[in-house]
Amino acid sequence: MLMVKPAGHSTGNLDVFFRHMVGNMRNGVLAIDRDGGVVLLNEEARRLFHLRADSLEGRPYADVLHEHPDILRVLGGAFELKSLPNRAELRLKSTDTVIGYTLSLVRDDDGEPVGAALFFKDLTHVEQIEERERLRDRLAAVGEMAAVMAHEIKNPLAGIEVLAGLLRRKVPDNADAQALVKDIINEAKMANAIVQEVLAFVRPVRLQVDRTALSDAITAAVLMADGKATRGTILVDVALPKDLPLLGADQHQLTQVFCNLLINAYEALEGRGKIEIAARLAHTAADGALLPDGHQAVATVVVDVADDGPGMPADIAERIFNPFFTTKAQGSGLGLAIVRKIVDAHEGRIDMTTQDGRGTRFRLTLPVEPHKKAEGPRQKA
Repeated sequence: MLMVKPAGHSTGNLDVFFRHMVGNMRNGVLAIDRDGGVVLLNEEARRLFHLRADSLEGRPYADVLHEHPDILRVLGGAFELKSLPNRAELRLKSTDTVIGYTLSLVRDDDGEPVGAALFFKDLTHVEQIEERERLRDRLAAVGEMAAVMAHEIKNPLAGIEVLAGLLRRKVPDNADAQALVKDIINEAKMANAIVQEVLAFVRPVRLQVDRTALSDAITAAVLMADGKATRGTILVDVALPKDLPLLGADQHQLTQVFCNLLINAYEALEGRGKIEIAARLAHTAADGALLPDGHQAVATVVVDVADDGPGMPADIAERIFNPFFTTKAQGSGLGLAIVRKIVDAHEGRIDMTTQDGRGTRFRLTLPVEPHKKAEGPRQKA
């Protein structure tokens, strides 16, 4: 290691200088000695590993990082592996955070390893951007095909409805025929609704951003959901702080988001139970604020929509946002995919936690102010 000593600095001042330098780095730094004691842990490392601000130097790294077994495995091989990982990536199961890291040995003047240093960077935001781009590319291709198919399908469906209506007038006294005609019309309308939903999914999201009150969007969503689905005796409890700031958002699109979430909850609860909608303002990453540049937190509104319904098993939960995936007997499987698309367009994030038999919680994380004009993939007419 080459170390350049700044002119006019004593050894003590040099040590302080480098500690300040490492402490203020945007990348995480974790150093341990040969015995496994923590030598250095900067602020970014504390943030990524959700560690307290008190002194952790000198403690065994296995105790400090006991909630992060993935990191323990990486550090555990530092003095055993012949070739240490360079520019590797790892998803921390404990926090669902993606990091890129380098592991290096610290050697003394005789070349003997006296410690190891882990340098890492939070790549979660980068991965989210890449996933959005991949999704947009897929939607652009699917959109061109779906638009053509939808236009071709809509015309025969309209003809079926018209002809069924004419047939209904021809046999006014035939109860059996009337029932069959009614089924034909209903099925045609259902097919047309699916076509419209597919078109809505593949079209670009073009936001009409304005100063929007979250309470207005949620109130409108409850009314819309009640008109589209059976609510029964389900209690919808909305608890929003009075000092919540206005969002730079498209109120109509946000209303659609909450409406879809409510309809899903209504169907899961089957007419009985409770839905809680709560929101809070977050300013720091620890509180859940967004990091648009991967480092600097911005003012963020965090909204939870939680029900006390049956929840869902893990194999279903992991596919819940996939387009065309549904567990319903009737449905396109696009409701939650559209929700995620709208949230992404607002530069936000949506996450879900659920347990089989223990209810489901959707968490929407939305910036108070948008940072760029977001729109979906361009599509041919």
